[in-house]
Amino acid sequence: MATGLWPLQEAVYAKLTADAALMGLVTGVFDEVPEEQPFPYVTLGSITEVPDDAHDRQGLTAQVVLHVWSKYRGYREAAQILAAVDAVLDRKPLAVDGFTDISVAQAQHQSMRDSDPTIRHINVQYRVWMTVQTN
Repeated sequence: MATGLWPLQEAVYAKLTADAALMGLVTGVFDEVPEEQPFPYVTLGSITEVPDDAHDRQGLTAQVVLHVWSKYRGYREAAQILAAVDAVLDRKPLAVDGFTDISVAQAQHQSMRDSDPTIRHINVQYRVWMTVQTN
């Protein structure tokens, strides 16, 4: 069975960082956040995948987790960034190397308080369905 973990992460990162509106709201999108990175930013979280085969083709359903981080008092800034992330990913085309028939849909948003009371955090989850490309 093929895995989509890395190609999917690359595709999501490329799509987010190519969007001028989103990048105008954040200081970056990161897999690993640099030391002393100023807020606000988006981080790539975990990706889980399970087989989702058709009768004649292999497929995957993945859950992609992103995180929006802000130090704005209250959730307004984080919510604006979340809306920009949704505008880029939710029900939009996504090219994932090695896969076809890709669909993306928002699965969950969850605002959270960080242990640091000055930080606002929104956990964002997307469900992605994709079929393994055959030659």
